[in-house]
Amino acid sequence: MQFQEFGLSPEILRAVQSMNYPAPTPIQEQAIPHVLEGRDILGSAQTGTGKTAAFALPILQRLLAAGRPKRGKRTVRSLVLTPTRELAVQVGESFGAYAVHTGLRHATIYGGVSQRPQEQALLKGVDILVATPGRLLDLMNQKLIDLSSVEVFVLDEADRMFDMGFLPDIRRIVRATPEARQTLLFSATMPEDIRQLSAEVLRDPLTVQIGISAPVETVSHAVYPVPPHLKTPLLMELLLQTGDGPVLVFARTKHRAKRIAEELADAGHSATCLQGNLSQTRRQASLNGFRDGKYRIMVATDIASRGIDVAGISHVINYDMPDCADAYIHRIGR
Repeated sequence: MQFQEFGLSPEILRAVQSMNYPAPTPIQEQAIPHVLEGRDILGSAQTGTGKTAAFALPILQRLLAAGRPKRGKRTVRSLVLTPTRELAVQVGESFGAYAVHTGLRHATIYGGVSQRPQEQALLKGVDILVATPGRLLDLMNQKLIDLSSVEVFVLDEADRMFDMGFLPDIRRIVRATPEARQTLLFSATMPEDIRQLSAEVLRDPLTVQIGISAPVETVSHAVYPVPPHLKTPLLMELLLQTGDGPVLVFARTKHRAKRIAEELADAGHSATCLQGNLSQTRRQASLNGFRDGKYRIMVATDIASRGIDVAGISHVINYDMPDCADAYIHRIGR
């Protein structure tokens, strides 16, 4: 199957072709036609399967097909809710790339940065808003945003939002949107809590599931039983054997991630860290530096285990093991 077979507009196809996508991924092939039909979707797929395009492309097509009504101040036509700032930025960038020839306007809002530029974008009116729950609720409480015109609502990485305690926030946001909306819920795993949430927010949903919640077959695994005081020396030794490719190291706490990154840098490694105590500017700088090759090693907490797309990682090292199997799957799926 090719993207042309979805019936997407020439403007959207032009953007997709410029990105050299060879063909739709399985989740895109299964989800896009049904999203275009207006169906609610409960989607489950492993990280890296092309999930963002599976909802972004049909949303853009729907908004284009409906014409370009006059944008109202503080109103949005499509809302995408994500659990973290990094994922919001990534999804916003994807919408920008796909919509570059459409004239549709998007904005991304998240905490940890000045609110003022986000206010200015909302005052102009946007077609697609990508947001984290906290900053979105802040702006809603200040009457700076109106969700009463939302046509399509996307909950991305729903299981992660549940893990982070956002369920009450999600319910408040859902209540501010119209009942006659299209809702798409995507989650890398599908525990019972997420199925209960889907029953609350979806209407007669179509389930799209690609694969199972398990490590991909192309990943090999090794375990090194080691006392805590020898973890860092072992890490240093492993890094000498991993070649020149990018390496992602996961630590349990923010303090430990910072300490490990500093020890690696002191030992001559090109290393940075990504953890919640950093400002948004520094977090983005670390992630961009890792993506661009400025840093070979990034030490991160689980903030980086979901939805962050960094191509070409050669090794993932769990300095500390995660709390559950699902978290392990997301970490190694980088």
